[in-house]
Amino acid sequence: MQLTALEPNSMSEPVVMERPQEVGFPEQSCPARDSEASPDYEHTDTANDSSEEESTGERDAEAALEIIAVPAQQRTNAEQVKTGAPEFSLWTSHGDAEVKLRMGESGVAAEPPLTVNQMFTSAVERFGDYTALSWKEGEQTKSLDYKDYYKACRTAAKSYLKLGLQHHHGVCILGFNSAEWFIADIGAILAGGFGVGIYTTNSPEACQYVADNCKANVIVLENEKQLQKILQIENQLPHLKAIVQYRGALREKRPNLYTWEEFMELGRDEPDAPLDAILSSQKPNQCCTLIYTSGTTGQPKGVMLSHDNLTWTALSTAKHVQLTDATVAQELVVSYLPLSHIAAQMVDMWVLMRVGGATHFAQPDALKGTLVNTLKEVHPTAFMGVPRVWEKMQEKMTSIGSKSSTLRRKVAAWAKDVGLQTNLTRMNQNTATGHTPLQYQLAKKLVFKKVRKALGLDRCTKCYTGAAPTTKDTLEFFLSLDIPVYELYGMSECTGPHTISRPDAFKLTSCGKEIPGCTTKLDNPDEEGNGEICFWGRHIFMGYISAPDKTEEVLDAEGWLHSGDLGKRDEHGFLYITGRIKELIITAGGENIPPVPIEDAVKEAVPLLSNAMLIGDKRKFLSMFVTIKCQINPETGNPEDELTPEALEICKKLGSTAKTVSEIAGGRDRAVHAAIQEGINQVNKKATSNAQCIQKFIVLDRDFSVNGGELGPTMKLKRPVVLKMYKDQIDNFYKDLETPAENQLAPK
Repeated sequence: MQLTALEPNSMSEPVVMERPQEVGFPEQSCPARDSEASPDYEHTDTANDSSEEESTGERDAEAALEIIAVPAQQRTNAEQVKTGAPEFSLWTSHGDAEVKLRMGESGVAAEPPLTVNQMFTSAVERFGDYTALSWKEGEQTKSLDYKDYYKACRTAAKSYLKLGLQHHHGVCILGFNSAEWFIADIGAILAGGFGVGIYTTNSPEACQYVADNCKANVIVLENEKQLQKILQIENQLPHLKAIVQYRGALREKRPNLYTWEEFMELGRDEPDAPLDAILSSQKPNQCCTLIYTSGTTGQPKGVMLSHDNLTWTALSTAKHVQLTDATVAQELVVSYLPLSHIAAQMVDMWVLMRVGGATHFAQPDALKGTLVNTLKEVHPTAFMGVPRVWEKMQEKMTSIGSKSSTLRRKVAAWAKDVGLQTNLTRMNQNTATGHTPLQYQLAKKLVFKKVRKALGLDRCTKCYTGAAPTTKDTLEFFLSLDIPVYELYGMSECTGPHTISRPDAFKLTSCGKEIPGCTTKLDNPDEEGNGEICFWGRHIFMGYISAPDKTEEVLDAEGWLHSGDLGKRDEHGFLYITGRIKELIITAGGENIPPVPIEDAVKEAVPLLSNAMLIGDKRKFLSMFVTIKCQINPETGNPEDELTPEALEICKKLGSTAKTVSEIAGGRDRAVHAAIQEGINQVNKKATSNAQCIQKFIVLDRDFSVNGGELGPTMKLKRPVVLKMYKDQIDNFYKDLETPAENQLAPK
């Protein structure tokens, strides 16, 4: 495949949109092909048939934009000269370029494109006096309404301009979620720069790579700890002009180092005209945000997201999950997941802006134990958690439940059974509500309402999980407590969500159906229907900044985004993720084995385990690393040697006296070792072939963690890192050429 990214065009030229009925790049940008030929795959288009009423801001945007809607391949050269329309590609690797938008003919896919500023001003018109952001300072709750929120973003934008922020250069933000984070990000976009989040766990070297790659002019950071990282690599950032610290006093004055108050003061009295000129020149098909991938297989890539990527995806998502307009009842979420990740940014910043929702910022130590306290204080209407958050809740609740009286445990077990069966019936009938048995109503009164209140989810009608696979055990646990956790699926390259489950359409372990206006195809499906999941829609990214080769690897000649994930559909159109192409283990015998289903099955069979990683690429048989559930240091986030209460209880039932991981690791505890082996044997019995059986395992002496390097910021397993870290142990697995216990472990 050979694609050519076109050079940036004049700001005065009109925005060009691409209709999905005539998918493709301009002739000079891709190999010649028959434009009349039908695609050789089936796909589902979930675009709605009717458009919703437009807001004032949207009508203004439509009138202001000269949209060339004729598909590029239907225009002759003469017509292009006549219209003066530039010939844009669907992708680019240039930060200052424009792209063709994947417009639809009707429904959400045909909604007029908006810039971030246009969406924001529309929100101010409709929800100006409604709370936009809130947070606690000591015992006092502070807030900003939409009018003041927008005003602060404009002030920040003018401050950036005074500091010398150049068009299409980055503003890096390094810190925990806060009003300042939001204002710094949107201010950068309004000023014509890029909002660029950096993970707070990044090393100085990782920060340097991102800041240099996006040509950062300004870095906004939280505190002294993050400042010290940047000062270590400051002289390696040739574009850097200023640093802003938004929490805590500056320990020393340095040139071009500002407190948040000093930074905001720079732009407070600046004239509006220069900023307004920039805003009027911005187009929906231009880049405004960079999301850097976690870099599990190399250096992070800068995902370029356009204004339309953000504003349209926010609209489609809000419609799909049926969020309520603030004029009816205001939605409220708690912001605590890393904003450098697109999932948190899309939910906390952009989707809520579409409906006038409110975002409450959790405490920085949210994931160290204070999150539930915040939930109980603010009572969110929607809640998003990565799988590890839900697993931790499950472990805590299981531990507390095990200490209850016999009567309470019996009542809880009865209620959970009723809850699971009732919700499974609803799920299979694809209904959010319906006739409920008397037992369910009693269980709800005795147990479910109390559980929701204890978690702070008593007002929450929408609970979500994403960013990594969630085990069936965890999903069923919460479903049994009448808390359906809806899975969503997507990636940074599609601006976050592509499919989302919802109350009237969900299946356990499925990630749901497409948000409106988006399309899925399964490329090269096998005999079981498993193929690579490919996306189409206005949520598809512009390309990787300064990386045309990497962009070509994920966008094909027709503009489809190849996810690298394997998936299949059921007869009702629900999408299931079955593996990842790059993670496929290809044994020495040539068998392709997706590791995640096997790893999940082992963890479900052995609840003592925290993590499991399958090994066997280019090897004669499969082996596995497993880790034990242990306490996490609340300050550092590092795994400790002491077992969790749940793990202690499991060990006790097995006849083990172990209280620490070190007493179990390496097979030191025979009872635990035998229990793990038995669980693996049970999984092996269900294997489709002997090649998919786990022949050896070892319990590692510590759990995987973000700080340890084995997990990414969203708790995804960094397989290449683990393989390198434990190379010696892996080599020991395969010292003998004979396959161990081949007959004993073969599936029956």
